[in-house]
Amino acid sequence: MRRARGAAPSLIVIGGGFGGLAAAIRLQAAGYQVTLVEARERLGGRAYQLKQDGFTFDMGPTLITAPELIEQLWQVAGRRMQDDLEIVPLSPFYRIYFEDGRHFDYWGTAEADEAEIARFDQADVVGYRAFLRHTQAIYERAFADLAARPFVNLPSFLRVLPELVRSGAASSVYRLAARYFRHPYMRMVFSFHPLFIGGNPFRASAIYSIIPYLERLQGVHFAMGGMYSLVRALERLFHDLGGIVRCNSPVEQILVENGRTAGVRLAGGEQLRAAAVVANSDVTTMLLKLLPAAYRGRISTARLRRAHYSMSCFLLYLGVRKQYSQLKHHTVFMPDHYRRLIAEIFDGRGMPQDLAVYLHAPTKTDPSLAPPGCESLYVLAPVPNLGHGIDWQREGPVLRQRIVRMLEEQLGLEGLEQHIVVEHRFTPLDFESQLGSWMGAAFSLEPTLTQSAYFRVHNRYGALPGLYFVGAGTHPGAGIPGVLLSAAVTTSLVMEDLPLAAAARIADASPA
Repeated sequence: MRRARGAAPSLIVIGGGFGGLAAAIRLQAAGYQVTLVEARERLGGRAYQLKQDGFTFDMGPTLITAPELIEQLWQVAGRRMQDDLEIVPLSPFYRIYFEDGRHFDYWGTAEADEAEIARFDQADVVGYRAFLRHTQAIYERAFADLAARPFVNLPSFLRVLPELVRSGAASSVYRLAARYFRHPYMRMVFSFHPLFIGGNPFRASAIYSIIPYLERLQGVHFAMGGMYSLVRALERLFHDLGGIVRCNSPVEQILVENGRTAGVRLAGGEQLRAAAVVANSDVTTMLLKLLPAAYRGRISTARLRRAHYSMSCFLLYLGVRKQYSQLKHHTVFMPDHYRRLIAEIFDGRGMPQDLAVYLHAPTKTDPSLAPPGCESLYVLAPVPNLGHGIDWQREGPVLRQRIVRMLEEQLGLEGLEQHIVVEHRFTPLDFESQLGSWMGAAFSLEPTLTQSAYFRVHNRYGALPGLYFVGAGTHPGAGIPGVLLSAAVTTSLVMEDLPLAAAARIADASPA
């Protein structure tokens, strides 16, 4: 990796998830020579793919909101996303079932959604309109402006804090929904979205109430061929720009020389030199395990060990020799004991009594993802992370049986068990072992007010020049929009700190 004098300076991005790919593309397009190193055999991170016997399963993210953030990656490369990737809008966005058998179709349009709301409580239609006005105001400040701004020092955060307080940021998502909706089911429908980014609706800041407004503004989309087609398209774009990808290359330690980042050491001992490193790996694992102890900092280490981490997920990937008409592309089941379930997931000990389930049936939009007459079902249940005393070796099979039985009995998927021909599962243990997630948390740090913006891991690591973070654990947070925005924030800091000429001088000064 020694840079020839006069060539583009070398940077390393660790981790090939959406955040790492986006950062690598932005930096490569800006003129740096970027090497993307990935521990697994393929890129994707949480957005992995599984194929077997004609069934194709996305293993992580299943939908796209804010597609303009993806288009920006092609724009910085001087290309058109539409030439490389097909994404289609979904309608409805979700079908949400309740324990009494009723369901709510969430269309994302005023007329259709108000008609659905009126079936439950006519008075909540007025509340819905007021809720959208409130969340629009939060969106226009918290997402459209502040999410793209780095909070690497306290004064930058304090300047915007009064405005965030006025917008209701100190309240919770659920409390905001309860302010505008009377019916308990509508309070569920318009407060469960923080679970998509690892948040507890009863303590996630009301800032995260913007998700329904964001979905309505830009729609909910799906990438044809499965969400992994987006990973492949981003990888091709990076290659076309001249970027280098190295898979099967787990990073063992960050190299430090003369008080600044100098590259990485891979498992096996190989050293890759660089003027800077951008880490898309789990931030807590990186800081507590891969960073030399002298640069961890006692205060930051203690904070990370005491921090609240997101819930995890229990996932089933089911190839089914049958199709079910009651399913939409995205189907959600919510139990009556919503508050109790959330409390048990985030703060309890042992397995929760109730189940919430998110079911992805992509063949409703793209039949090529399963053999004719079949379904590729992705079933996700939010569960506690590894800090809650659950023996997943023992409890995993039990939970699998509960989920299949619930799908048969409460969602009416008759004969599901006998029609399963392909089955795989992914538990909190796999989040820890395969993805390096601290505590097996599916979304890194829980998005609470005191773990957001300035209080989240900073995009630039202040204790070690040349080390940067991108992804779910840093500002602005988890979810595809969050990690793509973090890539934009982080790469702006890299380019500010290391203009091409300065980065070249650092690379020239580094030993071979």
